[in-house]
Amino acid sequence: MANKLELTFRLDPQLTEVMRLRVQSLQQRGQRRQDGERLLQPNEAVYRLDFSKQALHFSHWTVRLAQTGCLTIVATSQLWTPDLTNLMTRQLLEPAGVFWRAPRDTSETQIQCYEADAHEFGERIAELAKVRKVMYFLFAFAEGCSPETVDCSITFTVDR
Repeated sequence: MANKLELTFRLDPQLTEVMRLRVQSLQQRGQRRQDGERLLQPNEAVYRLDFSKQALHFSHWTVRLAQTGCLTIVATSQLWTPDLTNLMTRQLLEPAGVFWRAPRDTSETQIQCYEADAHEFGERIAELAKVRKVMYFLFAFAEGCSPETVDCSITFTVDR
């Protein structure tokens, strides 16, 4: 049996705050963003995954939404160094992971997603884990979803 590794996405409050301050600073000075810069939206936060192992293969997502809503997860490429540069749109990876609970869904209903995109997204994360110890993600919360109502992890199988 292959070893499994479940990693939970963790909010990065400091990086989220730095990105919010960038937006606030631009607004206060009446300046515009740099060409191609991706500013953090009010409904977004920065999350991170810390990889304890590098040789991973995507297995599955575990997303829990406590109430109706939509969660969109976008990964950043390995080229973004948040302590040195602003986030640029070209540093966002596709596809995004989109997960939702519709108003008619019961609490027992499985969270819905675009399965092919979610699987490809998971595989891309596993590939990037081979060269990264930490990876950053933008979580966008919509339609009643919020950081307090979301629990999200990704499971990999580990090469021996």
